[in-house]
Amino acid sequence: MTESTAGILIAEDDKEDRLLITEAVSDSRLSTPVTFVENGEELLDYLRRSENPRNSEHSPRPGIILLDLNMPKKDGREALKEIKDDPSLRTIPVVVLSTSQAEEDIMSSYRNGACGFITKPVSFEELVNIMRVIESYWFRTVVLPLRG
Repeated sequence: MTESTAGILIAEDDKEDRLLITEAVSDSRLSTPVTFVENGEELLDYLRRSENPRNSEHSPRPGIILLDLNMPKKDGREALKEIKDDPSLRTIPVVVLSTSQAEEDIMSSYRNGACGFITKPVSFEELVNIMRVIESYWFRTVVLPLRG
């Protein structure tokens, strides 16, 4: 695995959703490592640590971020804006993974630099399929940047 495919960083505050995603990753047999953070503050702390080469073993730069919008402390909307405003982080693709279907959330996510918007699926099988598609597209099809 190269530095550009360090894995998927998922910002998700809901414990049950993290468990479901973990099970979906297992069922889909992803070869890409997955790391979780629980809110926007943890997400930005992780990303800033990943930019320091001394921390790359414990906080590798993610190949992609899956971002929930509704989180405590710092929500996904604020975190997305900070990531895309930071020259060293803005090249990391961010895909919103949210229960929201609000047009304003979709539009503002894209306006603020999201590469995609996925509404969390209702069924577990759909979630497994989404995880497979994410790995296939982001880690086998496109070329990801090494650094900002």
